[in-house]
Formats: sequence, C-alpha cells, structure tokens
Amino acid sequence: MINIAAVGLYMLLTGISGNSAAIPIPEIVDSNPILVTSENRKEESTNEIDVDVEARVREYFSDMPILAEVARCESHFTQTGKNGKIMRGIRNPSDVGVMQINERYHTKESKKLNIDIYTLDGNLAYARYLYEKQGARPWMASSGCWAQLVLSNVQETNG
Repeated sequence: MINIAAVGLYMLLTGISGNSAAIPIPEIVDSNPILVTSENRKEESTNEIDVDVEARVREYFSDMPILAEVARCESHFTQTGKNGKIMRGIRNPSDVGVMQINERYHTKESKKLNIDIYTLDGNLAYARYLYEKQGARPWMASSGCWAQLVLSNVQETNG
C-alpha cells in the first residue's frame, strides 16, 4: 500500500515537478529536529538586530511557504540574539542565522554570489538560492518538524 503522506512529501520536496532524481527521501526522518533556543546557542558578532524576523521571513517566502516553516523549525525565526550576535546551531555551530545556513558548505558559494549569510536579507536570499537548486534537502534534519505542517497545508489547498 502506498503511503499518501510520503508521496505528498516526496512531491513537495522535489518541487512538485515530478523530478524523481532531485531528492531521495530517507526511510527514517529525525523526529527530533535541530532547534536553536536562547538557552543553548553559540553566537558571533554581527551588526543586525531585527525584532520582527518572523513577519519578514513569511513575507519574503510568501511564494515558498515551506521555507518559512523551515525557519520556524530551524531557528524559531531568530537571526540574532538580543545582544546582536548571529544565531548559531546547537548541534552544529557552523549553522548560522534564521535559515541555519552552514558556513562550512556554503560560505564560498555565497561569497561568489555576493550574498552575506550573516545578515537577515542575505540568509534568506541564500536559502532561496539553495532551495531552487536542491529543494528542501539542506534542511532534511528538521523535516520531522516542518514536513507534516507543509503537507497539511498542501492537502487543505488541494481540497
């Protein structure tokens, strides 16, 4: 029997284009997403403090709501701490900002594109670039958090 939710998630993650080679779906999805909280984060200096990050993220990704849900799960819509330092991941301190872009893998490419992943605008722009290239694969570790909500929204829209 085919699991409708798994098929829907697969279609969503491949951009609903039917490109079956784009993103292999893992058999086991981590139900404990990698979340950043104020109690256990590592931070680095930056000049940006934004008090209404969630609204900016949702507006920026109004055409890609999956990425707004990724931001909710990855960072609780947090780009910087109260002290103005960039948000870093708990399990991987190389993950930075609201979209938890990994410095190790993406700094070189982001610099080529003249995108500063340490600013909110740059973090969002690079996340959009990544999603357009790779779908949701870079955020699969937190899919246990965002995938079900995204699937529910797709099913509601499709009636």
